[in-house]
Amino acid sequence: MHPQKELSPSALRIVDAAQDLIQEVGYNGFSFEHISQAVGMRKASVHHHFGSKADLGVAVVQRYSHQFEASLQQIVVTLKTAPERLQAYADLFEKAAQNSKYICVCGMLGAETNSLDPAVNAEVQGFFQLNLAWLREVIQEGLSSCSLRSPHQASELAVSYLSLLEGAMLVGRSVPTAMGPRRLGDLFLSGLA
Repeated sequence: MHPQKELSPSALRIVDAAQDLIQEVGYNGFSFEHISQAVGMRKASVHHHFGSKADLGVAVVQRYSHQFEASLQQIVVTLKTAPERLQAYADLFEKAAQNSKYICVCGMLGAETNSLDPAVNAEVQGFFQLNLAWLREVIQEGLSSCSLRSPHQASELAVSYLSLLEGAMLVGRSVPTAMGPRRLGDLFLSGLA
């Protein structure tokens, strides 16, 4: 992941609006006109801050990734066991899923991979690699301490857990009675007890 550059207050408003739109309608579902209306700026002013939609997409994913990484670090600082950390991880997804019109930024962008600019795709891939590395480490620690038990490798369990939580958000968007990320996370973890 690339370091995030400092954004002006106006640029932050644009990034906020773009993130909301990505989470609600996807990257391909909005234009700079939508951003312009959302922030009350002329399109030329939006273009002044972000020369292209790809530049804006990169800024959104970088900020989202940095915020998510800070949440992961907070989990490690405040919780000691792998099961507790993995439950808290599921809670990050549950929080986003509680707003039924939203889905994880990178989950939404991941669904649009084939139509995204390569620079945006690279940032999305970086987000998922960050998450998988964190999950592998937490799960391996749990397997080593016997707070988690499984015949599977930590890397396989990490991909499974991330896929389960992202999928829960996607399915929950279409099927409101579907179990949310936290409940599915609890079911997954019960199989590792």
